[in-house]
Amino acid sequence: MSEYLLEMRNITKIFPGVKALDNVQFNLRAGEIHALVGENGAGKSTFIKTLTGVHQPDGGEIILDGKKVVMSDPIVAQKYGVAAIYQHAASYPDLSVAENIFIGHEFKRGPFINWARANREAKKLLDAVGADFSPTTPVGSLSVAQQQLVEIAKALSMNAKILIMDEPTAALSKRESEELYEISRKLRAQGTAIILISHRFEDIFGLADRVTVFRDAKYIGTWNLEDVDEQILVHHMVGREITQLFPKKKIQRGKELLKIENLSRLGYYRDVSLTVHAGEIVGLTGLVGAGRTEVVESVFGITKADSGAVYFEGQKLDNVTPDKAMAIGIGLLPEDRQKQGLLLDWSINRNISLSVLSKCQNGPILVKKKEYEISGRLKELLAIKAPTTDTLTSALSGGNQQKVVVGKQLAADPKLIILDEPTKGVDVGSKAAIYEIMSDLAAQGLGILMISSEMPEVMNMSDRIYVMSEGRISAEFDPADLTQDMILNAAMPGSKA
Repeated sequence: MSEYLLEMRNITKIFPGVKALDNVQFNLRAGEIHALVGENGAGKSTFIKTLTGVHQPDGGEIILDGKKVVMSDPIVAQKYGVAAIYQHAASYPDLSVAENIFIGHEFKRGPFINWARANREAKKLLDAVGADFSPTTPVGSLSVAQQQLVEIAKALSMNAKILIMDEPTAALSKRESEELYEISRKLRAQGTAIILISHRFEDIFGLADRVTVFRDAKYIGTWNLEDVDEQILVHHMVGREITQLFPKKKIQRGKELLKIENLSRLGYYRDVSLTVHAGEIVGLTGLVGAGRTEVVESVFGITKADSGAVYFEGQKLDNVTPDKAMAIGIGLLPEDRQKQGLLLDWSINRNISLSVLSKCQNGPILVKKKEYEISGRLKELLAIKAPTTDTLTSALSGGNQQKVVVGKQLAADPKLIILDEPTKGVDVGSKAAIYEIMSDLAAQGLGILMISSEMPEVMNMSDRIYVMSEGRISAEFDPADLTQDMILNAAMPGSKA
């Protein structure tokens, strides 16, 4: 018997002009959680798609239970007991939980589907993962955390031996993440092997038994978690020392740019008041669903508040729209960069220039040279890793996609930038780069309002911190002498303003 349930030996994958995997190794024991880490573009996604049958390797072999196998397509991978749970749940929102769990392997009674049995079996699976909702509930009505439980139940329904979790906590609150940790440990105790892909060190050190690092499509090494710390992992992941992850500069704050006064929107937030000054980074944090994103959407004109007022540079904003907000100097980096921030089938150049087409025109004519000047300058400024600005944004890593969204905002020369989860799903090297950009922008006199669920980010990059709970501002803090517990206590439901 082999020591390993799974061995990936010398796996190579080549796309036109790109070697996505270069002779990489990976092994997995039954009943262990093995973290796979690396910067965006290191080859993790291609590796997982090779294991799940989406891509066929150009070299190397896959050994499962001591036998060489060929994952010719995702259905074959499922039959071998390999299942994947992605950051964005691959579910059908209009179908019920039971329908999603058993889709493709339904219980049949003659030519008909046996729905009574499907609901019974789905209930057993939901109980096994600690879910408290009905198998007949439409998946679209569930929270992100609940949808992930459905995905885990789906994997269990196929008797998965190997469960791949790709950024499972990226959109979860701290409490929801802890619940997912407990489920993962329970699965491990039952003998399920888990491959964990995450940029969050809390996930890696809180869950994994071993960790493997990829860098630039190559295998770097595998370690037991007790033998490494964050600094060692970062060094292996980026190939250099990051001496200062949070390069925050202390800036003399300038005039008041943004003032929100008693802003309310029924069902989302109420009586929210805060300020942002020039040269200041203001953190806005709280649990997922506290109303943070909804507040800034009203400031930017995506939605309309029911009452209260927003002032920018002392002027009250009435009937604001995103176009008007950008015209007066307010930029917004949305939480979901792929759906709300980018046109993935467009190039870097077209995405960046989209926000400033008037600057690229000569009368009704679009001047391509001017367009490329703007996008080229921002590509260099933000260190976007791509051959040219004609590269499609869909071909970029998550961190570089985030930089393109930042570039769109900077092209419009804003005075205030609202950043909604600026480093969500971004690797540690890109995080350091984004923090440095933020610090430099503040030093140039821009005001920054940063929404974030990551406590280290909030505490180390903010000059002031507002905490939201159940749609209200529950606390305002100076980061000096502040602890994570103080923020979490203020964020909990029932916290008094």
